[in-house]
Amino acid sequence: MTMTKLSVNINKVATLRNARGENLPNVLKVAEDCQRFGADGITVHPRPDERHITKKDVFDLQSKINTEFNIEGYPSPEFIAMVKRVKPSQVTFVPDAPNTLTSNEGWDTVTHELFLSELVSEMQAVDIRTSLFVGTNPDKIKAASRIGTDRIELFTGPYAKQYTIDKEAAIAPFVEAAQLAKSLGLGVNAGHDLNLENLNYLIVNIPWIKEVSIGHALISDALYMGLEKTIKAYKNCLIAL
Repeated sequence: MTMTKLSVNINKVATLRNARGENLPNVLKVAEDCQRFGADGITVHPRPDERHITKKDVFDLQSKINTEFNIEGYPSPEFIAMVKRVKPSQVTFVPDAPNTLTSNEGWDTVTHELFLSELVSEMQAVDIRTSLFVGTNPDKIKAASRIGTDRIELFTGPYAKQYTIDKEAAIAPFVEAAQLAKSLGLGVNAGHDLNLENLNYLIVNIPWIKEVSIGHALISDALYMGLEKTIKAYKNCLIAL
């Protein structure tokens, strides 16, 4: 069996709650339930406009998570200050502009090498594991290694898009990228557009992935299957047989 962990991104739960401006569904309870049902961690991605997860949510979740807490986002001064106060298990830096609907590309770690190096050092100084959201470009993965990050998170959007057309072609650049990262001593996470159809094939081909972060598809599946059954189904996909 693979040791890949499932971190549930609960942003979409907060989006549903915010639609009515009240507290239904209760984001904190959903986080607790996800862990109770077998999730290995909780991921949130607070954005400046607080259109889903709010800063208050981040602080309130701190005491509710007994697995791993992963906070992702663009490293603005406000974001960095919040992360240093909360001290999650992991911070994942993504290159999102403030008005971005969802993460859609990885860092240009070559261009931003100095900027990211300083951020990673700042986080590691307070014992927060760092991960950089990247694509499969080998030069950018090598730069991530020079930066000193603990892990990279492979942006799997292109994999998911091509999977239904040609899954062997879809997985190939990700296997190469993950092998390079592994050879450089980087931990490998993965996330974006992963679902019950394409997840197991990813894990079978890259069984050393440490963590997948999944939100949109998982919460959508839970509307039909229920949260507990859905989490178990995703966990089953993480078995590399």
